[in-house]
Amino acid sequence: MTPAEKPVYPEPVLNRRSGKLLTGTRYWPTELWRNPWSLPRYRAGALWLAGIVLGIAAVGAGVGELAAWGEKLLALLGRSGLPAAVVAWVWVLVKLTCVIGVIVANGLWAVWWERKISAHIQSRMGPMYAGGFHGWAQTILDTIKLLLKEDVTPAAADQVMHLLAPIVAIAPCVMAFAPVLFGDELAAARIDVGVLYVFAFASISVIGVVMAGWASGNKYSLLGGLRAAAQIVSYELPRGFSVVPVLMFASSLDLAAIDRAQAGYWLGFFPRWFIFYPVAGQLAFIFFLIASVAETNRTPFDIPEAESELVAGFHTEFSGMKWSLFFLMEYGYVLLASFLLAVFFLGGGAAPLPHPTFIPAWLSIPSWIWMTSKAMLMMFVFLWFRWTFPRLRVDQLMDFNWKFLLPWSFANIGFAGVLVYLHMRGWGPG
Repeated sequence: MTPAEKPVYPEPVLNRRSGKLLTGTRYWPTELWRNPWSLPRYRAGALWLAGIVLGIAAVGAGVGELAAWGEKLLALLGRSGLPAAVVAWVWVLVKLTCVIGVIVANGLWAVWWERKISAHIQSRMGPMYAGGFHGWAQTILDTIKLLLKEDVTPAAADQVMHLLAPIVAIAPCVMAFAPVLFGDELAAARIDVGVLYVFAFASISVIGVVMAGWASGNKYSLLGGLRAAAQIVSYELPRGFSVVPVLMFASSLDLAAIDRAQAGYWLGFFPRWFIFYPVAGQLAFIFFLIASVAETNRTPFDIPEAESELVAGFHTEFSGMKWSLFFLMEYGYVLLASFLLAVFFLGGGAAPLPHPTFIPAWLSIPSWIWMTSKAMLMMFVFLWFRWTFPRLRVDQLMDFNWKFLLPWSFANIGFAGVLVYLHMRGWGPG
């Protein structure tokens, strides 16, 4: 069609009768937000929030470092008279139970939190009734409902693969948490190549997703599984390359060593976190965050599920606890990425400012509180993305990865090399 033949469309006309919703005020649908502090319930909510934050800080100051409690528990087991091999196995079982408990508790918390965040973004209240205070028990009751639901397997499905798929998906997620730091020296296992270990295990879960899509006997599930495989394998590359500058700065693959490399403050007050390293630090943080959102199949990269196209993608034919295991895996990987972001770029368990000298040391906030706070901040970003950005098309998602994210993650390694060279000459950050 030539430009002369291009159809001429009428100019859009604003409906003046209700146009004030678009031009008259930005506080629609209520004028209450023009001065929210005049509302008693707004002030009460602020007091509740301040009380919760102060309460968590007080509990943290009272409990202290959790790693010290772990050493006391191990010493108690050693004095119990049990053989050393039995003590070692009991200690492994205790740590495995703690990791699984963290993943399950995170699933309950994250689903409730996402419901509240999405509700407030859409001018709703979200869960308000179950359990009383802001519907805190809603997810617990939903979990009980899932436990009681019938496990339905389609007649056309591969029965064995359909059963194994959610297990293959969730098991690597649990294993990937082994070296993850929850505070200073607070991890289930100390692994010198912890970064490599986490990336290796986290990449196995895609096999469970592909198995779920293939074994369901459903074309929508199969398409979802294939999309997930293509997406996760593609974004694994820029995600890995985005961490290389961090490894160059810390000169180690050990998560505890990366945490320690960011200790201290420039000029006595400015944190030496890797995110503040010029250019390379900020780009690495952004690339790792975007690739992590894609790796966890979260919006705007949720094409493996894509409800409007594939019903529910690879888990369309799953119900009950088998279905909930896929969601537990998704939120588990969101938590894993949040803790990795905190360790790689936000100083791990370090405080953003040095501890004031006029406050006694025993009143200091322990590292696990800071680490968890930073991880929750990153998790909020994941949830905020879902309810803010529209879903990309398949071609857009792949173009963004191969034509932008991957080349720039390569280039960022060069920027980091320049910083390391300047540091070796005594000019750069160190």
